[in-house]
Amino acid sequence: MTERGFTLVEVLVALAIVATALMASLRAVGEMSATSRELELRLLADMSAQNRIAMVRAAKQFLPVGESSSPCPQGNIPFVCREEIMSTPNTLFRRVEVRVYIDGDGEHHYAEVVGIFANEAGT
Repeated sequence: MTERGFTLVEVLVALAIVATALMASLRAVGEMSATSRELELRLLADMSAQNRIAMVRAAKQFLPVGESSSPCPQGNIPFVCREEIMSTPNTLFRRVEVRVYIDGDGEHHYAEVVGIFANEAGT
């Protein structure tokens, strides 16, 4: 009568293969989590930038050329909106660029929105 079953070496090899596959899947889950957080930050930052552009449009004021910065929190994230107002070749228009950063991190912006606004008074 011959005995059937796996040898200890075969079981250890199978366990090593399963462990490697589990480690790879854990790493993939970790990467997905980090990517998900980055996407959430970018979405909220874009909402902040769009809100700032909408506020400028609603004010209906012809803004002076220059730069400004103001807090624009969104979803409990302390965002800061930095807007740069530039002249255009047509003096009746202004170009407004809004970049959104996390408060304290002035190097990496999470969103950028550009708007063109007309001088509705025409002067």
